[in-house]
Amino acid sequence: MRPLEGLRVLDLSRLLPGPFATLVLADLGADVVLVEDPRGGDALRRLPPLAGEASGAFHALNRNKCSVALDVRRPEGAAVFLRLARRADVVVESFRPGVLEGLGLGWTALRAANPRLVLCSITGYGQDGPYAARAGHDVDYLAVAGVLGLTGEPERPAVPGVQVADLAGGSWPAVAGILAALLRRATTGEGAHVDVSMAEGAVSLMTLPLAMAWARGTPLERGRELLSGGAACYGVYRTSDGRFVALGALEPKFFAAFCAAAGRPELAPRQFEAGGAGPRAELEALFASRTRDEWAALAAAHDVCLAPVLEGDEPRSDPHLVARGAFVQVPTPWEGRAIPGIATPVRLRGEQAPLAPAPRLGEHGESVLREAGFGDAELAELRAAGVLGE
Repeated sequence: MRPLEGLRVLDLSRLLPGPFATLVLADLGADVVLVEDPRGGDALRRLPPLAGEASGAFHALNRNKCSVALDVRRPEGAAVFLRLARRADVVVESFRPGVLEGLGLGWTALRAANPRLVLCSITGYGQDGPYAARAGHDVDYLAVAGVLGLTGEPERPAVPGVQVADLAGGSWPAVAGILAALLRRATTGEGAHVDVSMAEGAVSLMTLPLAMAWARGTPLERGRELLSGGAACYGVYRTSDGRFVALGALEPKFFAAFCAAAGRPELAPRQFEAGGAGPRAELEALFASRTRDEWAALAAAHDVCLAPVLEGDEPRSDPHLVARGAFVQVPTPWEGRAIPGIATPVRLRGEQAPLAPAPRLGEHGESVLREAGFGDAELAELRAAGVLGE
């Protein structure tokens, strides 16, 4: 039995933060039902490149889920959703604050329909405050949080290669908040409204650098902090073949081990010279003397905190990640094709989540509504009115 079996989740969210959160819940056994607009569904379905009739991104984020095509913007559709919510444990949504209330599906209405329900709202800036109604995307939330201001070279911030605020600041806090609310519900019998702000989630990622800056009494400086480019013993270096390695020899014992293994033991006492910067020029010249993979082999042989910077598709063939099952083949319903995917990193030892393909738009509408007590006449009426898609 998977940990969340028997848990029913209605997912109104779109794109990345909400769908990733419900993917984690689905992989852990929850019954996740996507509630999509009948006129095309989640916009992520159409984001190129496509794999069959839907995008590779949609397949990756929505495996192990069902789909109901329901127009909740119409009163009849909202009424159907409330009936579904009576039998649900969790609702996840990512509209701007106030939109759900405008549909008649706000927290007050949902709680009246099901007092045990947990509603999780994932937004850029939260349900209240001066920025609550403001538009934004991942890079904006990182900017407000200070993460972007700390990332990159002193001359210019750098946009991260992945959506940090969406996932680390939105999806994972949503999963934690939902599970915390469900755990409390087991004692109190009452649901809760979980308010997730991706900007605040991104601020939480600044805990360590801000604590260090506050303690010393000076502001953070991009590219000059201990863990963000300011120390030679903790950074990225170009190798002789034009590739890169990441040196993370922060503790003196690890830096000494690296210097000894590299044949430069005299550099070890200079780890934090020059105001903490250390022997950067010497290390740059040293790393330029061997290839990336030669440095990786040396590190593996001497227990050194160094790793090759894998690029492109290289992580999929990394022996450790392969052995750990970090990557999976996600089935699709089209032409028997499977596409590469990433396993949920929350796992119980000895257990593996089954992989079902992402659903077609509205694929499970009839079965989900019948389970909620809808009969033939009601289903026919909803379809005729365009409220329920096929």
